[in-house]
Amino acid sequence: MSGARPSRLRVGSRGSRLALVQADWVCARLRERFPGTAVEVVVIHTKGDKLLDAPLAKLGDKGLFVKELENALLDERIDLAVHSAKDVPTEVPPGLTLAAFTRREDPRDVFVARPDGARPRSLAGLPPGARLGSSSLRRRSQLLALRPDLEVVDIRGNVETRLRKVAEQGLAGTVLAAAGLARLGRGDAASFVFDPDQLLPAVGQGALAVEARADDPLLPALRDALDDPATAACVRAERALLRRLEGGCQVPLAAHCVWGDDGPGAGDGRQGARREAGAEGRLFLRAYVGDLHGRRWLRAGKEGDAADPEGLGVALAEDLLARGGADILAQVRREHEQGV
Repeated sequence: MSGARPSRLRVGSRGSRLALVQADWVCARLRERFPGTAVEVVVIHTKGDKLLDAPLAKLGDKGLFVKELENALLDERIDLAVHSAKDVPTEVPPGLTLAAFTRREDPRDVFVARPDGARPRSLAGLPPGARLGSSSLRRRSQLLALRPDLEVVDIRGNVETRLRKVAEQGLAGTVLAAAGLARLGRGDAASFVFDPDQLLPAVGQGALAVEARADDPLLPALRDALDDPATAACVRAERALLRRLEGGCQVPLAAHCVWGDDGPGAGDGRQGARREAGAEGRLFLRAYVGDLHGRRWLRAGKEGDAADPEGLGVALAEDLLARGGADILAQVRREHEQGV
């Protein structure tokens, strides 16, 4: 990919309906930026798409949904890759870079009830001992911290598959990302939205990450077309915290950052108006770390300079570690090794 106006751009994507909707959105922005360029989606199936029966925590999470796309980038079979930002490991392979983070959609989690079941309006509305489906340790830990009586069972797959499994297994419902449902036009499926004070989202949830080769001369143009500076700063703070805590799918860890003028609990948690890179501002970062059963957990928050999001993420991570987070994480890793 070279020159001011490439003749073709190949956009790598996973093959799920949601991934293709996200890739199509990126393609539309690229066609606006590069009129006359042939922009096409190349579907690449990842390990995470193929191994749907095993829980995520058992598979290991280093590049589970991105590695094959990154290999295609390095082999120059595609020119850029579109990921859900929450799926991207904190370490990017040499030769690649995260070129852009798109403007964040609603990062919150929502509860989706079984189609033929009751539609509760809050977590308190679920009956005692209700069975919920989720393979996310982050969601499991926070749900059990709020409602220890619940039973959380593993279900995996794309959005449509998980909704089908909820019905087939007679579960009360599942927890999904609001942004994914909205992108699929299924927002009305949500029974209620979790306030981040109840259920903090995954790192990067609601944003897309666009990955490219680090030496691509089109990187400035890609950033101009796709990057939202406010979202990028917030996601970088979240990712720095995740990196310092060495977290991932095997650790019940959550984080969410907003710009200061959006407020730590503003609205649906989306970033405000587009801001220029380097604009002055303050960031509010909140995080959660807990054990696998929701019995031991910590929540903390910290404010920092928007010009140094990574510094804010590391500082909050250090606070969590010092307050007992190191012991909780050590316990989680021991239980993983023991197969608990």
